[in-house]
Amino acid sequence: MAHKKKKPQQTKPLILAIENSTLCGSVALVSGDLCLCEFSLLSRMTHSKRLLGSIEYIMQHCGMSWEDIDGIAISLGPGSFTGLRIGLATTKGLAMAAGLPLIGVSSLDGLAAQLPYAEHLICSVLDARKKEVYAVFYRAEGQTVKRISDYLAITPQKLADQISEPVILVGDGAELYAYFFKEKLGKHALFAPSQVVQSRASAIGFLALSKWRNNNFLDTATAVPIYIRPSDAEIHFKRKNDS
Repeated sequence: MAHKKKKPQQTKPLILAIENSTLCGSVALVSGDLCLCEFSLLSRMTHSKRLLGSIEYIMQHCGMSWEDIDGIAISLGPGSFTGLRIGLATTKGLAMAAGLPLIGVSSLDGLAAQLPYAEHLICSVLDARKKEVYAVFYRAEGQTVKRISDYLAITPQKLADQISEPVILVGDGAELYAYFFKEKLGKHALFAPSQVVQSRASAIGFLALSKWRNNNFLDTATAVPIYIRPSDAEIHFKRKNDS
């Protein structure tokens, strides 16, 4: 006789979290202060092919149904234009079909949230291509991390020019330009452990918990990603119209 899979112990709310802004796609189920399950895959497989399969995988292995979920959290970016569009479109569809609230969290915030007790300035840095990075500064306050600057699309040189104290650099952009930051900032350049280089769905989920409790939800009809700068398609379209 087959035994029914026992669900992990959970508290409200139960959040399905999705991080789809980089090559490392990640999905997680977060309940209270626990991550019940997380699945991450660093792959060049298209985001659309891996995303729904990953969601189905963790739901099945945790024995969860859509009736158990209280909200869906999605990384809004910045990051891969394709990944952001697919992630938001997919979660919009899931939220509307299941009648669930949709919660948006910045991928840069998710990176910094993995360093809650840092004594130094924190800078999340993602590769923006075209020799630029997406970046933002934070300070850790107790168990939380507070954003203290605007989101930036900036060259590594100009970012380094803004730093005059020890800073913990985290993200794939920090990894990509590690040699430059070490050379430019010297002892001020500190690097987060390799295990937090990628923003994870669990971090997105934990940040979404307080938003869920405060009814801070996205409008599924109008929500858009945090792009910071226009995509190549938008630039091309503008140039075509201006010519």
